[in-house]
Formats: sequence, C-alpha cells, structure tokens
Amino acid sequence: MNAQKLDRIRPRIEALEAMPTIQVIVQPLVAMLQLPADQVDLEKVVELVSYDGTIAAHCLRMANSPLFGRGNTETVRSAIMALGLKRIEAILMGCCLNGIVPPDKWAFDAVTFWRHSLGCALVSRQMAKLIGYPDPEKAYLAGLLHDLGMLVNTLACTEDFRKCIQAAREGHVALHRSEEAHLGFTHCQSGKLLAEHWHFSGDVMDVIEFHHDEVVPPAGGPLVALVHLSDLLCRLRDLGYGYYEAMGVDLGGDAAWATLVEHYPALANMDLARLTMDIDGSMEEIVALVDVVFKP
Repeated sequence: MNAQKLDRIRPRIEALEAMPTIQVIVQPLVAMLQLPADQVDLEKVVELVSYDGTIAAHCLRMANSPLFGRGNTETVRSAIMALGLKRIEAILMGCCLNGIVPPDKWAFDAVTFWRHSLGCALVSRQMAKLIGYPDPEKAYLAGLLHDLGMLVNTLACTEDFRKCIQAAREGHVALHRSEEAHLGFTHCQSGKLLAEHWHFSGDVMDVIEFHHDEVVPPAGGPLVALVHLSDLLCRLRDLGYGYYEAMGVDLGGDAAWATLVEHYPALANMDLARLTMDIDGSMEEIVALVDVVFKP
C-alpha cells in the first residue's frame, strides 16, 4: 500500500461527513438504534424512512419479497414491522450512501455496484443462518457495506479508478489487484478510512478492511471470513462487478473457511457440498430480489 497516495485523498474522505443525506437520516437513526430496544422511538424511525420516496419504496419492495416479508405490505410502518429495525438501518445506510455519488462521478455502473453489495448482504445473511452465526442481520449489514471504499475511490480519484476498472475488465482480474497496481491502495484501505471517520463498529470496519485478505487476521474474526466467502460466491454467480473474473472458489480449502471452523468447530463435520447447494438454491431468489429492488 502506498500510504502517501492514500493520505492525499484523506481530506476528500473527511469532507463526506457533510453530505446532507448522511446527516439528516443515517446518523440520527444509527444513534437511535444503539439505544435499548424499549427506548427506540418507532414513530421517529417511520418519519426518517418516510423522508425519501426512494428509501420508502426500497423498504416496501424488500418487505414484500419472499426472502423477507409476508406480502401485501402497503405502508412504511408495516414494512418496518415486517423487516425489523436492524434491517431498516442497513437499507437506509445503503440508500443514503448511494446518494453521495453524483451520477457523473460513478466510475462504473451504479446499479452493478449496488447489485453486488445487496447480493453479498443477502448471501452473508443466508450463510450466517446456515452455519449458526449468532447475528445474521449484522452479517447482512457487513455484506452491504464491505465495498464502501469503492464509493471513496469513485469520488476521490474518479478517472484513475475508471482506469483500474478497465484494466481489471481487460485482464479478467480481481478489482483490488488492479487497484494495487494502478492506485497504490485498494478500496479496502480507503473504505476503512471512511468507516473510521463515520465511527462504524469495529467488526464492520474489519470486514471493510480485510474482506479480500487471503488469510483473515485474528482480530477480524468470523464475520470477516463469512463476508469474504459471500463476496467470492457472488462474484462467481452473476452478482459481481459486471465483468468476467478468471477465478475459482474451493470453499473447504479457503483460509476463511478454516477461520469459521476455528470459531465453530461443528462446521468441521458439515457437508460442504450440501452447504454450497443450499446457498445456490437461494441464489436464484436472491438475484431476482436484487433485480426487483433495482428495477427502473
């Protein structure tokens, strides 16, 4: 990593805290959801969600999807009740982050980015349930935010980042490898800077920083490993960055799986073929949901 190059974009990262959408919607909601459940003001949550028609529509689509809701959800209040407060936080975070990038600044197709992010969130949640991870909604949020640094790169060094993406597309290589070669840092490092600046939780910051590491650092824990594997599975199954990557995934041989087994020893006896089939069985529905969310 080239620390000097990363330092040059630091002022632009710090300026992002002034974005109106982040101030008005996300920060109050995050603060509220850190309160004990009996102190959360549901009416205020409904109000925040209702501020933006796009966010409200997103919540309604999710609530009415077979993966999340019960169907026939017609109001913001009923959508919040169906989805739960943790998932509302993740949805708002995603929608608000989408709003910080002007249309002419996107280094690549915005829908492609958010399809991958939402797909990774859904796969992370599904895998968390299958392996017994205790907080599937935390896995969902971490999956949604894992590529936060791509928003930083597309804002802070738009043209250079476009060249990275083009080189990755032409070489069929992972985007973070192209970033290392052309920028001197990756979206993992730039994303960590923004996550620190916005005071994200430590485990989510670890996911943002380490999700592409071949060996999961001990401090990263099972959440990093879980999102790492979910990211790989999405990139293999039409929920990547919009181009072909020459890659393969050996779930049992990946160091991230070894990390999960270390934390959950019972996984050592899990039928990996069955686990992969269970995730693949959900993938078609996940892709369909992602496409519904991002339909015109």
